[in-house]
Amino acid sequence: MNECPNNTTTYLRISAFSTSELGQFLIYVNVLLIYLITVTGNFVIFIVICLLPQLHTPMYFFLSNLSMADVIYVSSTLPKLMSIIATKDNRVTLPACITQVFFFITTAFCDILILTSMSYDRYVAICIPLNYSMIMNRRTYVLMAAFTWMISFMNALMHSSLVSTLSFCSSITIDHFFCDLNALYAVTTSDTRSRKILVIIEDILFGFVPFSLIVTSYVFIISSILKIRSTEGRFKAFSSCTSHLTTVILFYGPILFLYIKPKSVDSKTQDGIISLLYVAVVPMLNPFVYTLRNKEFFGALKNMARINMATIFCAL
Repeated sequence: MNECPNNTTTYLRISAFSTSELGQFLIYVNVLLIYLITVTGNFVIFIVICLLPQLHTPMYFFLSNLSMADVIYVSSTLPKLMSIIATKDNRVTLPACITQVFFFITTAFCDILILTSMSYDRYVAICIPLNYSMIMNRRTYVLMAAFTWMISFMNALMHSSLVSTLSFCSSITIDHFFCDLNALYAVTTSDTRSRKILVIIEDILFGFVPFSLIVTSYVFIISSILKIRSTEGRFKAFSSCTSHLTTVILFYGPILFLYIKPKSVDSKTQDGIISLLYVAVVPMLNPFVYTLRNKEFFGALKNMARINMATIFCAL
């Protein structure tokens, strides 16, 4: 708990990245490109999945939810970061900071739970293929997605409410490029011991447990794939999991590295770059991971394009 004079503030400051003018410009351009690619790519995936009936399967349903979560995820942080770099005004009001915390936590937890649901879908598809349609029926996967959003929403609402009760010194600076929960707890004048314990418990429940479930699913999946006699069959089964497995590695890799690597005084800039990697780069890569080698998705997209072209020619 930090101490300061009695004056409190209605706004905070975000340190973002302290670099030269050229460095600021390069960061702005890269963040802008990442944001535009992320929003466009994920919106395209969401719209295509919604419009094409052949893509109305559990895997693509979860993918459409992941796409929308990623759009909100980057929109809660990157526009403000670009505004800070462009205007040099790093102030943010406390209500805006709380709103950012709410949307960031909601979608971050959504990503974790959706990836866990997708791993269960792949487990059922490969390990229990004969019962797949019965287990992963429409009611089941819709309830799984609804539960994911509801839990994430309630959890974010709880943390946002806790943040709203914190006190801060005037013109305090958050050592991050957005209103991160731990960064806020580091600069508040309020007692945050109980809140920090809650964060640790949640890290275990919503971080370690889902990751363990995903790893366990893939242990069974790989075991089942190795039992397939034909090389073609093994390749086909494993290729249906590569996109999800790649996304899991991209999502958890930077986070694990951030928590495992030793802390040092000079590591703040490095930590900021790693944080930017999982906040911005991973959501940008997801559309490419799920579509570049996906023949089913591209086939459905081509059919939709043909139908639209035929409709246009008939109208002419």
